[in-house]
Amino acid sequence: MDYSSTRSWDSAYLSVLLKSFLIWSFTLLVCLLVVGFPVVVLMMTIGSLMAIVLQSILPVSAVLVVAGTIIGGTLMGILVAAAMLTAKGVHPQEVTWLTWLHGNAEVASDSVFAACPLTCEVG
Repeated sequence: MDYSSTRSWDSAYLSVLLKSFLIWSFTLLVCLLVVGFPVVVLMMTIGSLMAIVLQSILPVSAVLVVAGTIIGGTLMGILVAAAMLTAKGVHPQEVTWLTWLHGNAEVASDSVFAACPLTCEVG
């Protein structure tokens, strides 16, 4: 009996860790694509220059090597950062700037349409 109750607690804890890791991976990927767009452009510029230099050494697979290195390094960086945040116990629900992820966005003001002064009193 004791083994079964401990086993269910372990699987619940493992599922919470897995969920946190996947949410962090998704969030960091979205932030890299949206906010880090200049970094991505810089990485691709450096990568294209590296491919041109490597073309003389590896004429067939220079672009493949450079593209694989850039994509693999980026994905490994995202996964390592997500694993570190998960291992430290930082949950995405605790981060204040992730309200867009939880659907708890605060509305700054109500919309006022230009036609409202003409049509709001008609009725």
